Amino acid sequence: QVQLVESGGGLVQAGGSLRLSCAASGIIFSIASMGWYRQAPGKPREFVATISSGSATAYADSVKGRFTISRDNAKNTVYLQMNSLKPEDTAVYYCSTKWRGDYWGQGTQVTVSS
Repeated sequence: QVQLVESGGGLVQAGGSLRLSCAASGIIFSIASMGWYRQAPGKPREFVATISSGSATAYADSVKGRFTISRDNAKNTVYLQMNSLKPEDTAVYYCSTKWRGDYWGQGTQVTVSS
């Protein structure tokens, strides 16, 4: 079955950096588009970034220029490099793919202190 496992979250001060990872299994990763989403307390889940099978990327305006999504097909892993973090980036971050279905990971908490 499809499994998406996120890691790399944590507590960081404003201005700091974190790199999230999402290891995928049960899919043909090299042809799957992958995405990162986040959900802050009391708010709906929102789009953060996506990367196609051809490594084309797209970002939410709120993270453009600070976050970078990338993928390593040899490791079946997608990454989210987050720089210049702000308190408003605090959320649970989820990895997702719509490869033959709609799949989500369990999420990883990112907390940015001011």
